[in-house]
Amino acid sequence: MDYLPNIIFTIALFVGIGFFARNVKKLIRNIRLGRDVEVGDNKPQRWKNMAKIALGQTKMVVRPIAGLMHIIVYVGFIIINIEVLEIILDGILGTHRLFAPLGSAYNFLIGSFEILALLVIVAVVIFWIRRNVIKLARFIKPEMKGWPEKDGNMILYIELVLMLLFLTMNAADFSLQQMGAEHYAAAGAFPVSQFIVPLFDGLSIPTIIGIERTAWWLHILGILAFLNYLYYSKHLHILLAFPNTYYGKLKPQGEFDNLEAVTNEVKLMMDPSADPYAAPSDGATEPEKFGASDVMDLNWVQLLNAYTCTECGRCTSECPANQTGKKLSPRKIMMDTRDRLEEVGKNMDANKGEFVPDGKQLLDDYISREELWACTTCNACVQACPVSIDPLSIIMEMRRFLVMEQSAAPLELNNMMGNLENNGAPWPFNQMDRLNWAQEP
Repeated sequence: MDYLPNIIFTIALFVGIGFFARNVKKLIRNIRLGRDVEVGDNKPQRWKNMAKIALGQTKMVVRPIAGLMHIIVYVGFIIINIEVLEIILDGILGTHRLFAPLGSAYNFLIGSFEILALLVIVAVVIFWIRRNVIKLARFIKPEMKGWPEKDGNMILYIELVLMLLFLTMNAADFSLQQMGAEHYAAAGAFPVSQFIVPLFDGLSIPTIIGIERTAWWLHILGILAFLNYLYYSKHLHILLAFPNTYYGKLKPQGEFDNLEAVTNEVKLMMDPSADPYAAPSDGATEPEKFGASDVMDLNWVQLLNAYTCTECGRCTSECPANQTGKKLSPRKIMMDTRDRLEEVGKNMDANKGEFVPDGKQLLDDYISREELWACTTCNACVQACPVSIDPLSIIMEMRRFLVMEQSAAPLELNNMMGNLENNGAPWPFNQMDRLNWAQEP
């Protein structure tokens, strides 16, 4: 029976990690539904971007208050969970504070963890106040109603509870050390949890052991639960920010990609030796689809972008179209793309890995044409994103579909393109008459 807790812990650990691995596999499958795209160029710059943006949080501190608090939560949560390694080993081996023999180094680590835990609690409370009391404008946009709002608060509650459990566990442990309880040898420094110890005055050793063990179990099980909650949450960016910044766009922001099929067609037209009636050399019978009307038409980097979105709303708050009351919200574009991709994934799960047409698509069913044409292509959303997400690329692909597949551009744009084709300029004047104004008295 002495080994029963170890067995239960090991089973819980493997179940938690196994379920997480299952979700990761599903996540990778969904992302790979996108078209292939070559993003292996300039690896030194990509590694630099990942280190600077994802690890260094350089784009977060553009807004100093939120940026500083995010760094505290990020660094605190990651570093504190280094202790998870000790907890896991203790749970499997049946030991207690396995790393205690490290002596003063161990004391320093535990003390640092506690200070960071306190800072995380303070930051989480401030984040909650900003969302629910002050109600910053970017947190109360229409797309944030319902689950996104609940998810944002849920993450804050989970982080708060995990930090409180960590400090409670340490306080009970410290109290047991002072009382000389068996298996609780003096180890660690407790600069924060020592102030919780008086709450245990008058309690017996078995009761405090029960508190310590309960906090220990809830802390590690909470971490495993949070790990598996990531897939269903905007907090997935904890993991995906690193690959997303690595594969982020390196070209100048104002440079758009040309469609290869159109480029090849133009080259063929410009080649005087080409036979316009010759059959395609590759045997292709159906032309490639222009642009995107559904998530499978986007490339896999754009789908990775959708899953990485933190829903922070910085893109939307910087968007001039949104600021002037237009329907466009770059954050909603990414959220809609992710929601549609999840819907496609569930469709495949229900049909043995095959997608069965459901009569729906990203265009019109999720993202309206009004939103797409409201975009000014200014790249403000791309510049504002703290993890290198590119909402504009999705907007442009969907615009391409509307223009090149459906001829469904707004009247003003169709007139302009017609003038360009006929007159070589956006204006409805014959090329021969362009300079008439210069000769007017």
